[in-house]
Amino acid sequence: MNATHHRRIVVVGAGLGGLTLAAVLHRHGHPVTVFERETSGNARTQGGSLDIHAGTGQRALDAAGLLDRFRALARPEGQEWRRLDPVTGAPLPFPGPVHDEDSPEIDRGQLRGLLLESLPADAVRWGRALTEVARLPDGTLRLHFADGTTEDADLVVGADGAWSRVRPALSPAAPGYTGVTFVEAGFDDCDVRHPALARMVGHGSMLAKADGRTLFAQRNSNGRIRVYAAFRCAPDWHLAAGVRLDDRPAVRAHLSKLYDGWNQDLLRLLRDNDGDFVNRPLFVLPAPHTWAATPGITLLGDAAHLMPPVGLGANLAMLDGADLAHALLAEPDTEAAVAAYERVMLPRSTKAALDCAQALDHLVPPTDA
Repeated sequence: MNATHHRRIVVVGAGLGGLTLAAVLHRHGHPVTVFERETSGNARTQGGSLDIHAGTGQRALDAAGLLDRFRALARPEGQEWRRLDPVTGAPLPFPGPVHDEDSPEIDRGQLRGLLLESLPADAVRWGRALTEVARLPDGTLRLHFADGTTEDADLVVGADGAWSRVRPALSPAAPGYTGVTFVEAGFDDCDVRHPALARMVGHGSMLAKADGRTLFAQRNSNGRIRVYAAFRCAPDWHLAAGVRLDDRPAVRAHLSKLYDGWNQDLLRLLRDNDGDFVNRPLFVLPAPHTWAATPGITLLGDAAHLMPPVGLGANLAMLDGADLAHALLAEPDTEAAVAAYERVMLPRSTKAALDCAQALDHLVPPTDA
């Protein structure tokens, strides 16, 4: 196990999976460096609320020694789900997503902050955008960054998300568009400023869908509600429609027409939002996505198995990080450790990706279904 101390382990990407890997290794006294293209942990907002499952995400947090701190921040009431009739607004039976019953919610930014706080201040090197990974004659890896600098490593872990710069060293696969786009809107201080919408959404998540159109709203912390209008379209639908995303009235008019005939209270989710709309076309990697074992390099999270955002991706990324850390701790030989990790991760992620694809089709049915 002491051999791990002498490995130069580099993680590319300071998302949840990469930080979990670093946190578990650090907890056991093994150094690791994380390179991140963002300039700081607060460079951008980190997205909405996540349900962290007992058998995956919470297991990873426990491995990092952070489960109790997670519990103190998490919102168990956020597990509540409700479904509304899109025309009448009346409640409909809805069992909710199929996952662990113990899956409290937490804002992605809070969870990322928890992981960052568990690491030494110098563990994450901010503002380092990777451009290429190259192999040196002695078998080690050299990372080239946009600022002209390089770093050498014995193990490079690509945790750099959908458009990974590490992935090409292992696989030619590239994300493909699912045909579904989420258009995000938000409401701040909703209990005070938007009380009727707050009551409609409840403490957790609310869903309404009909004819290939879906509205999904979720509570975040500090009184914020995020809303997603989900539908099948071209990824740049707004260009074809002649609509600028920063032109709120134009986007509202377009979405109101798309959801014509829906309940007026539900349509307020598209008409009264605070701030601009954000276009989020959904991309996925092929499933299965595999690669030949390659010495000194592997992938985790979205870099390895990008799938629709229906509640599994973040949990699996964190579990990937914990599993890889445990393999490295248990096996002195880096190649053997990575192989052990990939034997578990690859089939698990294939099943999850196929399940998520089915869930997306259920959430936003294809127009020919």
